[in-house]
Amino acid sequence: MTDSVAKTLHERGLRYGDFSDHADFCQGIKEVFYGAAGWENLPNIHKQALEVIADKIARILNGDPNYPDNWHDIQGYARLVEERLAGLSVAEKLSTELRSNISAAREQP
Repeated sequence: MTDSVAKTLHERGLRYGDFSDHADFCQGIKEVFYGAAGWENLPNIHKQALEVIADKIARILNGDPNYPDNWHDIQGYARLVEERLAGLSVAEKLSTELRSNISAAREQP
């Protein structure tokens, strides 16, 4: 391993905690997402934003909660989805609502 990579890993470990602990925590958050009834109906932009936000939350809880970049990044990923939602056509909004309703109907006994 090069000195620069070793230095980066050391710095990240100090900031975010042990990588294995972070990975376990983050994957636990994502498992909750994947088990949610509405997960499969979400567009990829929603899924991706939620997954990256989960990683940032895990960094906050496993490492330095006062590191502003994590909080800034969470806002940024939420903003990316928000901007795309503002640009959705009426047909796209109705399609998303219809998928949610179909999913909910399938889950009822």
